[in-house]
Amino acid sequence: MSRGSLDGLVVLDLTRVLAGPLSAMLLGDMGAEVIKIERPGTGDDTRGWGPPFVGSESAYYLGVNRNKRSLTLDFSTEEGRDILRRLIPLADVVIDNFKMGTLERWGLDDDWFSRHAGRVVRCTIGGYGSSGPKAGRPGYDFILQAESGLMSITGEPDGASMKLGVAIVDICTGMLATISVLAALAARESTGRGQRTEVTLHDTGLLMLANVAANFLASGEVPGRYGNGHPNIVPYRTFRASDGEVAVAVGNDEQFRKLASLLDSPEWADDPRFARNLGGGERLSTATKLVTADQTVFHDPAHPSAVLLPVIG
Repeated sequence: MSRGSLDGLVVLDLTRVLAGPLSAMLLGDMGAEVIKIERPGTGDDTRGWGPPFVGSESAYYLGVNRNKRSLTLDFSTEEGRDILRRLIPLADVVIDNFKMGTLERWGLDDDWFSRHAGRVVRCTIGGYGSSGPKAGRPGYDFILQAESGLMSITGEPDGASMKLGVAIVDICTGMLATISVLAALAARESTGRGQRTEVTLHDTGLLMLANVAANFLASGEVPGRYGNGHPNIVPYRTFRASDGEVAVAVGNDEQFRKLASLLDSPEWADDPRFARNLGGGERLSTATKLVTADQTVFHDPAHPSAVLLPVIG
C-alpha cells in the first residue's frame, strides 16, 4: 500500500462519540498515526451503542474509529495526566472535545503549549465555543439540528419538522475540524509554530443552511419545507412512477432540454413557459396544467402552481 499524504504525523485523539472521532479518523485515513485515548473501563460512550455489535464493539463505534491505535488513561489521577503531558509534545496534532476549561484545569493551557509543545496543532470541538452567550455549554447534534433551523426546512411541506437520518451536524463538524487541522499544519510549514483551532456544532449548523440562509437574508422571507423539492430549481425532487419512486435532478436549462427529449416531449424545451428555470422555481409555474390525451400530469407540492412531468411508466 502507498503511504498517505499525512504519513509520519502523529495525532492524539482525546475525543469521544462522533464529531471528534470522525475528524481524527479522517486524518488517519490520510496516513497519520492516530492514538485514541479513552477512559479505563468504559472507553468511548459509543462502544456500547448497539446493536449491532461486532464482537464486543458496536458497529457505531467501529464506523468512526478505524485506523487508530488505542490507549487508556485515567485523567482523574495525577499519573494519567502526567502521561498525557509527556505524550503531547511527541504529537503533531491534538484533538479534544472536553468541556471548556478541562485541559486548562490540568495545567495544559495556552502558555503550557507555547513552552512545551509549540509545534503542536490543537483542535477543540464544542457545542457553542469559548465566546458568546452560550459559551461552554455542551451541544448535541439533535438540538443543533433544531436550533440552527435545519429541521425547520426538512420534511414535507405539510408535515412536521424532521431531523436528517444521520447526525449530520456532528459529521460536518468533524469534517470542518479536519479542514482546520490541515490548514494549521500548512501554516506550520512556514511559521514553525502550531495553532489552536476551534470548531463548534452551532456554527456548523448555521453554515449548513447555505443557500437557504442566503435566500432569507436577501428576501426576508422565512423558508419553509420543500420535502424532496428545491426552493430554486424545478424539476428537482422525487416522483412516483409505476414501479416505485424516481429521483429527478435538473440543474440547468440544457439538462431540461435533454430531459424533455428523453421523455418524448422535446417541444417543452422550446415552450416559453417552460424553457428557462428563471430562478425561484419559475420554470413551468406560468401554467397550471399541461394535459394531453395520453399524459397524466402531477404537481410538485413545493411549487403548487407548477406543472412538472407526466407520470412515468
